[in-house]
Amino acid sequence: MESVATNSSVAEEEDDGDSDVSCLMRVGRNSDWLRFYENSEITVGRGLDVTYQLLSPSCPLMISRLHCTFRQRDDGQWTVTDKKSLNGVWVNGSRIPAEEAHQLKLGDSIQLGVPIIGSEVEFNYVLVKRPLKDIKEFFLKGPKDSPKVVILPKKPKRKLVVEEVEPSTSKPKLYRCSSAGKTFAKACPLSPVKCKQKLGHIQTQQCGASRGAQEVDQPSHILCDTDNLQTYSQNILILRRQVDSTQKQVESLGEEPQQTDPLREVQVRELQAQLETLRSKMHQMEALERSFSQTQQQLEAQKTQQEEKLMKKKLQDALQEQKKVIDELALSRQAYEEILFAKNKELEVTKEEKEKACAQKEEVVTQVTEVLENELQCIICSELFIEAVILNCAHSFCCYCIKQWRKKKDECPICRQAILSQTRCLALDNCINSMVENLSLDMKARRQTLIAERKGERT
Repeated sequence: MESVATNSSVAEEEDDGDSDVSCLMRVGRNSDWLRFYENSEITVGRGLDVTYQLLSPSCPLMISRLHCTFRQRDDGQWTVTDKKSLNGVWVNGSRIPAEEAHQLKLGDSIQLGVPIIGSEVEFNYVLVKRPLKDIKEFFLKGPKDSPKVVILPKKPKRKLVVEEVEPSTSKPKLYRCSSAGKTFAKACPLSPVKCKQKLGHIQTQQCGASRGAQEVDQPSHILCDTDNLQTYSQNILILRRQVDSTQKQVESLGEEPQQTDPLREVQVRELQAQLETLRSKMHQMEALERSFSQTQQQLEAQKTQQEEKLMKKKLQDALQEQKKVIDELALSRQAYEEILFAKNKELEVTKEEKEKACAQKEEVVTQVTEVLENELQCIICSELFIEAVILNCAHSFCCYCIKQWRKKKDECPICRQAILSQTRCLALDNCINSMVENLSLDMKARRQTLIAERKGERT
């Protein structure tokens, strides 16, 4: 299946200068623009196998090896996917989730490698669509001036065979040879031509391994990329396998019977040299892995310390807020206590006033009662005057009582003067009747009963 666009297809597309193309315009620069190719996938990162390689001079770790990908959908819209980068992809000021395609629109702001701690954004782009002839000179060239564009096939024409998907990893067949009653498994003896071919293949693998080790040794900032620990482990496993394979080949060549082949000793020496080189590279990779693990542990420890500091700060803020609330509640309580004290004081004053008023009322009633008992009572019946009359000597009696008295004696019961005349006193009757209205019900009932009895006797 074709996955990488050839230079001829890219050239044909660039020749059409009148067509509009989508690209990422670098903010503040008229250079280093990123062009989007139709029906393709654009990869961006600091690694080598990407469409556009971005290298930050100020912060090398700002861009991951494979930072993000841009893909065009069937409807022509472009999407961006964050490939688990360290510093993320920011669209319109918000970081997008990793491994999720985010749809882009013309005019969207795309920021790559924004540091977590915070600094100026170095790789800031805007999605635009312009004529190719106007912006052709602004594009950023990929590795070796030919961007690696992955063409997205619309429909697969055939299914892949299992051998194409998973290449054979079977080892060369072993043959058996018996010696002293024991059976050993050993590789088949190789002819000089095949041995040279195998040496060339091993040298190619050695060159690839050395290039991988050189890539590991070149940038010092790789130690801080937390996504490459698994890659280093896989490289170490591959180097160990190559060391084992080379060692077996050396042992097999050493155990072979003496032959007239003059290249055998040369092959053995070359294989031994390759074995030593592979072992040194493996030791370097192991040391690098250990340093990487230590750096990762330090980063985790720093992250834990930062989280602890953040939690302490949040706890202090919460305690301050709680203290403020407690202070406010104390002030409110003090204000309510002052209000309650004032209300209680007012109630006490009101209660004293009521008690004084009741005492005054009782005193008035007592005085009225004394006046009634002393001045408004008839000395004959010892009751309040009923139809009071005044004699010529100015003493007052009940009309009924004085009549009954005059039947026995015709003189005043008090001063013993002769009774010459008696007169009704309506003012005294009205005063007594008004006072009786404020007396108790028993006294009122008793007075009514006396009045009724005297009227009955009179009739």
